[in-house]
Amino acid sequence: MAKRVQLVLTQDILKLGKNGDLVDVAPGYARNYLLPKKMAVPVTSGVLKQVERRREVERQRQLELKQQAQELKAALEKVGSFTIAKQVGEKEAIFGTVTDRELATLIQQAIGQEVDRRGITLPDISKLGTYKADVKLHQDVTATVEVKVIAE
Repeated sequence: MAKRVQLVLTQDILKLGKNGDLVDVAPGYARNYLLPKKMAVPVTSGVLKQVERRREVERQRQLELKQQAQELKAALEKVGSFTIAKQVGEKEAIFGTVTDRELATLIQQAIGQEVDRRGITLPDISKLGTYKADVKLHQDVTATVEVKVIAE
């Protein structure tokens, strides 16, 4: 059986790994595909040091992003609730629905920072009332805000 070759990836490769990952591959795959296309480099002590340095920088960046998300969560919880006025029909049913864009705009007006609307999870809102919405600020940080839907 052929020996495996250790390489460090220089870019993300589907089903193999991400940039900076240490992988074991077949010698032919390394020699004929990964190395000529500069998708990977052979493992040396210098390359391993570079990879560790990059990982540490990335870890510090992720910690900083998480800290900013914690501060944003505290600001959202301080505000607490957001009020949205909608046109109302029979039996307190609203016309249309409350969208994540509307809530993102309200959050930006209230705290002065933009929140990614794709991270907002709203329940199905079809009547007047108070609802809970989750705002994902980071993969580990989620804030819950109250959304009050009132008649215009």
